[in-house]
Amino acid sequence: MIAVVYSGSNFADWRLAIKDKTVATFKTQGINPYLNDEKFILQLLNKNINLIHHAEEIKKIYFFTAGASSAARQQTVSNGLSAFFKNARIFVEHDVLGAAIATCKERKGIVCILGSGSNAAYYDGKKIKANNYGLGYILADEGSANWLGRVLLKSFMNETLPDNITKKFTKRYDYDRKQILEKVYRSAQPALFLSSFTEFYSENQHDEYLRETIKLGFKKFITTYVKPLLKDEPQTPVYFIGSVAAAFQDNLIETATELDVTISNIIKEPINNLLKYYSNKN
Repeated sequence: MIAVVYSGSNFADWRLAIKDKTVATFKTQGINPYLNDEKFILQLLNKNINLIHHAEEIKKIYFFTAGASSAARQQTVSNGLSAFFKNARIFVEHDVLGAAIATCKERKGIVCILGSGSNAAYYDGKKIKANNYGLGYILADEGSANWLGRVLLKSFMNETLPDNITKKFTKRYDYDRKQILEKVYRSAQPALFLSSFTEFYSENQHDEYLRETIKLGFKKFITTYVKPLLKDEPQTPVYFIGSVAAAFQDNLIETATELDVTISNIIKEPINNLLKYYSNKN
């Protein structure tokens, strides 16, 4: 049996399979070595009945997660998994490589993630070309759920939101300025709070103000990351994955077109493509 996992900071998608037969499909809380240590990982695994039931049967685990950008952080995840899965060989890689395999397989492409966070990279068909992107929710994450939440909250507290959006926001959420600042600056995982407002955007995405905010985030993402990656090979296919890319794909395609970027495909969740890829290799 193999386990294939694609994890963001918010949640992780799991697939357990024997050859081409899927045994279990479920989600857990996300595992990000920037935010979580080995103890957290082990505690999380011990809470899931699917994993408890199949732990000894799993022989290989392919784990792709945000934050696994160095050998040390990959080892943190691997150690946590190894303490639970006693019989498994474990492969831990960055979520960008998982997105690349899911979209490009063994062909080159520009791979873009727009989910709770954002990132982009050039994939040569085998590996990700190193870059200086992926700076996280404080310094970067343009166009992501974190960025959208940050812009919305700042505008709300600065009283620059249009009246109709302010009314909808206060009706939807019972937050005052003090509560928001506490959640952003005092909570253990502020990025999770910031990314929780995507549903509000989705519910009101036809509002002109929010629509333009979404497009502004996408414009920042494409001009900052995608355009430079296309500079040397402008015909390289561009792929997007992630919940934000999928939820607002009309706005994403429109913004990309305005910036002379053609998107080859947009998928919400790479997990099924990853499962198919690794099931064929085992």
